Amino acid sequence: MSLKQKITDDMKAAMRAGDTKQRDTIRLLQAAIKQKEVDERIELDDAAVVAVIEKMLKQRRDSITQYEAAQRHDLATAEREEVNILSTYMPKAFTDEEVGMLIADAILLTGAKGMQDMGKVMAQLKPKLAGRADIGKVSAIVKAKLSG
Repeated sequence: MSLKQKITDDMKAAMRAGDTKQRDTIRLLQAAIKQKEVDERIELDDAAVVAVIEKMLKQRRDSITQYEAAQRHDLATAEREEVNILSTYMPKAFTDEEVGMLIADAILLTGAKGMQDMGKVMAQLKPKLAGRADIGKVSAIVKAKLSG
């Protein structure tokens, strides 16, 4: 079953169960997916859907930070609920050890010697890590390994 089909099935289940928070969050996700498909005139595959979900998760996390800074804990709680719902559609995250092994493999595979090769290493890693690891953190680890 494709990820889009799972999202649609979950939407129907949430509607039947009367779960308005889940229903509304899934509707937002479906709208974002549809918008991307219309804008780019393509049918999104699972990897592209995961990218849409990642973007939505990042937006929600940024909002949580802003709401907490403004002492709006009610809004931050609502955003956290959306993060929890959206996170269920993300692939299982890699452990730190798995990420470390993938980084080491990518450095060996590309023959990276220093910082000038960071782009090659990241290009090798991004498709493997999409939706399964924080690319910003991975980039910092790669930078440390290549400069050290």
